[in-house]
Amino acid sequence: MEYGTIEREIQIDALPATVFEVISSPEHLQEWWPDEAVLEPVPGGQGELVFGDRASPDAHVAQVTVVEAEPPRRFSFRWTHPEGESAREGNSLLVTFELTPRGSGTLLRLTESGFREMGWEVAVLEEQYQDHVSGWSHFLPRLVDYAAAVGARA
Repeated sequence: MEYGTIEREIQIDALPATVFEVISSPEHLQEWWPDEAVLEPVPGGQGELVFGDRASPDAHVAQVTVVEAEPPRRFSFRWTHPEGESAREGNSLLVTFELTPRGSGTLLRLTESGFREMGWEVAVLEEQYQDHVSGWSHFLPRLVDYAAAVGARA
């Protein structure tokens, strides 16, 4: 199996501008993905995604750096880089959301890349890749439902 890139395409019953807000603004992100999001959604913006209760030793806090924010068509960020280091190619994963109008909704294309470039041992690479595959399989359906609900209210 190739552990280089995760790719998903999903149709969302909401306009691209709505979907862009749902994937880039902290108040919307935490409704479908992390338990807490602190993020400045502009290129170079820094932030963090918190999975679980921040006070718990089991919580996972991921530092993020926004790479691109081009409403309403593209949003990308780097994450999983070592604490205290700036995110860059080779020490972080790149998540890109591409939004394309389709019918009365949006085709969202998710790409997460950089797994092989992290320099992990094979077992760690496989574990991290499978963990992210499972995560996106769990969270993307929540994104579809949440974005459609936000779009219906707009």
